Amino acid sequence: MIEAVPRPAPAADLDELARLLVDAVESGASVSFMSPLSTSDAREWWRMTLERAHPRAIVLVARDDRGIVGSVSLQPAWPPNQPHRADITKLLVHRRARRQGIGRALMTEIEARGRAAGFTLLTLDTVRGDPAEQLYTHAGWQRVGIIPDYALYPDGRPCDTVVFYKKL
Repeated sequence: MIEAVPRPAPAADLDELARLLVDAVESGASVSFMSPLSTSDAREWWRMTLERAHPRAIVLVARDDRGIVGSVSLQPAWPPNQPHRADITKLLVHRRARRQGIGRALMTEIEARGRAAGFTLLTLDTVRGDPAEQLYTHAGWQRVGIIPDYALYPDGRPCDTVVFYKKL
């Protein structure tokens, strides 16, 4: 089941989102955080992110019978001359739920909700060679290019970033 995270987020959702983010970092995903990431730091990041979110921001979660197994966010662009554009961030799928179509389902839903909210252009970036790169390519996202050594893996190694866009 995919649904939007209410604001303010319930404490249980913050706890589950924190565990999801920690799982991503522990699995080596380059998702803005370095290892080790404590659950309390991850929870605080989610709390602040949701509390300070743009009014048009959308945060979706996928749930199974054990709780949140995935998330994705749509963050509207801040410049006044870009009200039509948003960034897709933090597509996360828990290791126990990968390769079950959850990432694809989250992306399909966030694109639909973005379109319904009036956005006509979405952008995102991912690690070159990461499974997400293939997901976005197969979902019709257009590759802009590669930025070498753009970010770091949680263990400190540099990684290249691929930038994508999609017109809705």
